[in-house]
Amino acid sequence: MTQGPVSVLGLSCSPRRRGNTSTMLDSALAGASRAGGSVEKVDVPSLDIGPCRACNACFKTGSCVQKDDMQSLYPKLLGSDAVVLAAPIFSMNLAAQAKTLIDRLQCCWAKKFVLKQHTVDDALRAGRRGLWLSAAGMDDPTVFEPASRTVKYFFAMLEIKDWDRATFHNVDEEGAIASVPGALESCARAGEWLVTGRAEADARGGRAGA
Repeated sequence: MTQGPVSVLGLSCSPRRRGNTSTMLDSALAGASRAGGSVEKVDVPSLDIGPCRACNACFKTGSCVQKDDMQSLYPKLLGSDAVVLAAPIFSMNLAAQAKTLIDRLQCCWAKKFVLKQHTVDDALRAGRRGLWLSAAGMDDPTVFEPASRTVKYFFAMLEIKDWDRATFHNVDEEGAIASVPGALESCARAGEWLVTGRAEADARGGRAGA
């Protein structure tokens, strides 16, 4: 694990800068900060990230050959103690901005399954934690399930086995999440967990199986 404060990377993937998932992310990062974490928020839609080309060049090196803003994001994704994916549901799955980023982790897949290497350093891997924050307009609590497998893949490529989610359905209009009782408080508590969880892992020598 890294020394010093727990580093928490927050990925805001909604095209609405003040949308519900962005607000949820702000609460989670505030909770992480209060718990002593060092937080960073990245506005993914503002970055120049192209879709995966399926060129398979990463099968040889484990690295993506595309030269765009994803190159500066890879070290943060693979070097942070905790990662928060804040991504709303559009058309029954993750918003395209989040899905494009996840598709660009094909190089991590290649490194793990073609080159048979870890994507994350040994010293960091055991204590990493993840969090998925999402909101959906549909009044159906199962609306998140199609996306949950994609999120599971996202964290697996980052070698994060210990992750949680805070998802809220029937939340559509900008700012509506603030009217959901306890929603932002639960996001803040989840952010605190990202930080205190690493301390718990340190105390018992790392999480078994992580």
